[in-house]
Amino acid sequence: MPLVVNAFLSLVQAAPAGGEANLILPDLSSVTMLGLDGRTLLMLGLIVCAAGLGFGLWVYRGLRDLPVHASMLEVSELIYETCKTYLGTQGKFLVVLQLFIGTIIVVYFGMLLDMEAIKVVAILMSSVLGILGSIGVAWFGIRVNTFANSRTAYASLRGKPYPCYSIPLRAGMSIGTMLISVELAMMLGILLFIPGDFAGPCFIGFAIGESLGASALRIAGGIFTKIADIGADLMKIVFGIKEDDVRNPGVIADCTGDNAGDSVGPTADGFETYGVTGVALISFILLAVPSTEVQVQLLVWIFAVRIMMIGASVGSYMINETISKARWSDADAMDFEAPLTSLVWITSIASVVLTFVASRVLIPDLGDGSMWWKLSAIISVGTLAGAIIPEMVKIFTSTNSAHVREVVAASREGGASLNILAGLTAGNFSAFWMGLAITALMAVAAAISTLGLAGLMIAPPVFAFGLVAFGFLGMGPVTIAVDSYGPVTDNAQSVYELSMIETIPNLSDELRFQPDFARAKHFLEENDGAGNTFKATAKPVLIGTAVVGATTMIFSIVMILTEGLTV
Repeated sequence: MPLVVNAFLSLVQAAPAGGEANLILPDLSSVTMLGLDGRTLLMLGLIVCAAGLGFGLWVYRGLRDLPVHASMLEVSELIYETCKTYLGTQGKFLVVLQLFIGTIIVVYFGMLLDMEAIKVVAILMSSVLGILGSIGVAWFGIRVNTFANSRTAYASLRGKPYPCYSIPLRAGMSIGTMLISVELAMMLGILLFIPGDFAGPCFIGFAIGESLGASALRIAGGIFTKIADIGADLMKIVFGIKEDDVRNPGVIADCTGDNAGDSVGPTADGFETYGVTGVALISFILLAVPSTEVQVQLLVWIFAVRIMMIGASVGSYMINETISKARWSDADAMDFEAPLTSLVWITSIASVVLTFVASRVLIPDLGDGSMWWKLSAIISVGTLAGAIIPEMVKIFTSTNSAHVREVVAASREGGASLNILAGLTAGNFSAFWMGLAITALMAVAAAISTLGLAGLMIAPPVFAFGLVAFGFLGMGPVTIAVDSYGPVTDNAQSVYELSMIETIPNLSDELRFQPDFARAKHFLEENDGAGNTFKATAKPVLIGTAVVGATTMIFSIVMILTEGLTV
């Protein structure tokens, strides 16, 4: 054991003091783009972030003000209060976790590396900011979702499918846009308003805080939702009570779990992944790119493209909604997966086009003059992956999928054991093909990176992997939106049943229209299937981003250690 400790201390002493936390950001004003210096250009990004926040709050208020029956509102507010209790408990756990990790930060940076006290405090405060960001977007997610679930259930009473689709997606776009805008505003704040020699510690602390928040909220939320779901199912199996029956004591826990595991978890996970990938790219640029001028150009370019993609997602959503409303607003039936699929593809294509345009305008002379399209192509590999991977997932999870029909047949013909085997088979096939797809996309990006990027930096394929992860996140608001769609549709069914709306006397007089209960239940059930499908499509994107982005972060750490050991 003493040998291990001594080896660790030797490695710490050999590495540059503070590692990535000791990196110094160059002066962003030293480069001019579009007639503005880099710092001023990114300052305009704060306006875009404010507009994104405004859009999220505008949708939030619109959802809150939608009509809803008192019986449904009572159920959704009960779900919200339970979610709030869950999130409060998680917050208390994160306080304890932060005290533990904060102690490690003080010991490592302050005592082992003898870093200045003010920098250690900056890391600690930034980690708290990261945790608060994760908790904040998670709370916003459950509040919006619990507005939307009762409004969706109420809208279904008119017997039309379009509102059952439109309301959950509006809620998801509100959450997605708010998440990305908050994340980007925080990172721009560190980049623009923190002195260059303090920005490194702040970015590292911020990444630590995000990771703590995501790990607790994602893992605990995932476990919570499965336990709650199984508990409600056991009541159905053992006592013959329907899953959403008012007599089933597990229903509210199940509804809370839908939000905890399928909204809070992915939201915090997306917040962390978006930030940590950014920190990984910043670290790599500062370590692997020798020219200060090129460092500034790449930093400004990356953040400018991120800012632009917020507009691409919101604009694509508006275009898709215009098309969907014209096509289905008065329809008596619709394929709920169709408009969600078109939204993903419209956003992906718009993001790719705008990436090339922005790169051509911002960095036309970078390197030999061809770097703008090569870097754009690498990012676009990841952006297209954000649309291709959901298509692959749908092959195995869609209600129209042959694999799903096989599982149904296995359940009907072979019982529980064959059902499990059929599900495992489909899941293994799904993981296999998605793994191959991500590997192929990374290979394409690595191949493009060999076309001259070595003149700008060390190990360009590693930078390419970071840009692929960056591209995955390019359509972040839409990825989060289709992921959050599922909890709303799932909750809407439960709210409908728990409200006992069908037993309320003189309901049509109160509503001032004749409710169509049969069609309402049919559309809620069908829409829940679409929600489950798109919940499954977002998870590989977020997980793939984290894994691919981690490659860049790990290589940055290796470069720091290598540099330190050769000093």
